[in-house]
Amino acid sequence: MTTGQHKDKHDTELLDHFYNDGDNKWLGILLQRYTAMLLGVSMKYLKNEEDAKDSVQQIFLKVIHELQKYKVAYFKSWLYMIAKNHCLMKLRDKNKIPGVLNENITIATDDEEQKMLATAKENNLNDLDTALTLLNDGQRVCVTLFYLNKQTYQEIALATGLTVLQVKSNIQNGKRNLKIQMQIMKHHE
Repeated sequence: MTTGQHKDKHDTELLDHFYNDGDNKWLGILLQRYTAMLLGVSMKYLKNEEDAKDSVQQIFLKVIHELQKYKVAYFKSWLYMIAKNHCLMKLRDKNKIPGVLNENITIATDDEEQKMLATAKENNLNDLDTALTLLNDGQRVCVTLFYLNKQTYQEIALATGLTVLQVKSNIQNGKRNLKIQMQIMKHHE
């Protein structure tokens, strides 16, 4: 099969090939297809070309690792979500230095309540990130697109190929499952 023939393959066909034979060349073709999108998403959030290029490489590695563990139904939406979450985590990590300064100021003013609220919020965000990864692909994609990307049921249906009823069901079930996972995580703390 020539490179030209690979271009005609749909994302799902390339993923199926990867899942069947485990050959990373299929992922290479897929990722090459979306490199510009990943760079665009990274630039949008990070506002720095070098950071964006580094992020694209890190996203590639994460995608290869994640696809060996999970079956993904809607690659482009899933990939966008991975890229967005990676950039948000990178931004959050960059903000740790100012956060430490703020915590020191809080301690200096003896305002423990504010520090506890900030820590609780950070823990909730980490738990939410973890809980999202535990949802099935359909629920994760629909919940992410609806709550984080503020898309409508119709927009999600169009992007994923699901019916509006399936989108609504995935969002409702995903929200319920997120709540359950968050409660389990709180219980184990």
